[in-house]
Amino acid sequence: MERRVLIALVLSFLVLYVYQTYVVKPVPKQAPASTQAAPPGASPAAVNNPISPPPGATTAAPALSTAPAAATLVGEPAERDVRVETQDVIAVFTNRGARLKSWRLKKYFDQQRQPQELIEQQLAAHPLPFTLNSGDAQLDQTLNNALFAVGDVPSAPITGPADLRFEYRDSAGVHAVKEFQLTPASYIVTYRSTIASGDRAITPAVSWGPAVGDIAEISRYTQAAEGLLFQNGGKVQRLAVKDVTKQSTYEGDFLYGGVDDNYFMTVALSPGVSKIVYQPVTIAPPAGSKDPGRQLVSYSIESKRAGEGIKFFAGPKDFGVLTAIDPKVAEAINFGYFKVIVVPLLSSLKWINGYVANYGWAIILLTVIINVVIFPLRHKSVVSMRKMQEIQPEVKAIQDRYAKMKATDPAKQKMNQELMALYKDRGVNPASGCVPILLTFPLIFAFYALLSTAIELRGAPFLLWIHDLSAHDPYYVTPVLMGASQLWQQWMMPATGVDPAQQKMMMFMPIMFTFMFLWAPAGLAIYWLVSNVWQIGQQYATNYMIGPAAVRNVRPAAERRVKRVGGGKTDAASSKEPE
Repeated sequence: MERRVLIALVLSFLVLYVYQTYVVKPVPKQAPASTQAAPPGASPAAVNNPISPPPGATTAAPALSTAPAAATLVGEPAERDVRVETQDVIAVFTNRGARLKSWRLKKYFDQQRQPQELIEQQLAAHPLPFTLNSGDAQLDQTLNNALFAVGDVPSAPITGPADLRFEYRDSAGVHAVKEFQLTPASYIVTYRSTIASGDRAITPAVSWGPAVGDIAEISRYTQAAEGLLFQNGGKVQRLAVKDVTKQSTYEGDFLYGGVDDNYFMTVALSPGVSKIVYQPVTIAPPAGSKDPGRQLVSYSIESKRAGEGIKFFAGPKDFGVLTAIDPKVAEAINFGYFKVIVVPLLSSLKWINGYVANYGWAIILLTVIINVVIFPLRHKSVVSMRKMQEIQPEVKAIQDRYAKMKATDPAKQKMNQELMALYKDRGVNPASGCVPILLTFPLIFAFYALLSTAIELRGAPFLLWIHDLSAHDPYYVTPVLMGASQLWQQWMMPATGVDPAQQKMMMFMPIMFTFMFLWAPAGLAIYWLVSNVWQIGQQYATNYMIGPAAVRNVRPAAERRVKRVGGGKTDAASSKEPE
């Protein structure tokens, strides 16, 4: 197979794969769940109510039992918020139900450059994190609406482990204590509870509510919220909305379980043998908007370890942060099939950024380093293509002699034998021009996965108009320059084939890549642009070192069979003359 045909096929496959996998985004399906989320396990009538309240309307509270209300023995007369601040998180609890109301990350920002909020705030009525679900509707109503008494509140920001205690007791025998512990430099909150109704101890499921609330995502390339499970001795299990719709309950010995999206996640860490229940939650778009809305996932967890605390992680999918917790937790970052390449690339990128303090320049320097490493492969590829170019007339002459034969003709096999003999005689390996290039493809996919999933590049600015390397170039300057450089590079490649159709296809590839990169992360366009410029320089250097191609002109077979003799007469003509 000629080198250009092989490259054309490989590039065509690459274009289709990248386009289908990373560009074509399926429109989220509207799940049957209402925009008002309820704790998993609630009755279907309460969850799938087809009538939604108008925007801005206040949802009426469920009707309470006509039984006389129990008198509060331990509690507070009014609802209030409790704010706890650590080095990484600003947490706001409410004493109504002793639940988490807000969880903002101080080192990660939304479009308004405010600390990123991970708890959904757009729904009028939804279960806040640490809402309890015991299966007893009346008891749940009491526990989740009672005004708990708040213990000592640590001053902000905390410098050591801080405990926050909420307690409620009433005359009906309900007694609840909910305790939370936060540490200074961590995205983990440890939850413990003691719930009793009369003489009966209760271990209710803990609901987190709709997650992950990355409301104003600044990157175009976002993964929709999905269920996330990791069983001890197993692998990461990702549950899309369609999977949750088919099966909502999962039981097992989990290392962690919860919900994640492209950059953040909220999971229960090491809950042990547990039951996790998922439920899709749809957030309808504003009236008159063409936006299909957002699809989140609500989950609750019921651990079999009664009385023991459960650690919840709510933070960034940062490889270093997650690895410090447990290397298996870091597998929540979906680096794809080329993780073995992505992880070293990410470490190298962060190491370079430690010196230049700009991820844009770090990408450029890392690209240069990568191209220096693979310089020998590309040089060998160019040299091999040059040899193929030199013998191309002879290859075509052999092909022309068998052009009229059918592919099934046994004599056609002699053509391949002659070609192999020619390659061996001239010391040319037809695949050596393609294999070095193919070896660089995993690196390209790995770099794409890195730029699409690394939270370090989320909102990271470069220069001038590029304010986010994980989002597309708003003025499309880098994709256009990348396409122009690739066109230049394609024009410089040694011509080893003469098929006009192949020539047009190869020259059309840069145009296709340009359109694909219009919406690709700006960091990826910068990487490819710098790589193309490097390869153009390398091509000039290689051409200078090996010199121009020595192309041999081969006469047609009929002309080679005619041998001219003295007097300008051929052998055939001279044989007809009388002696």
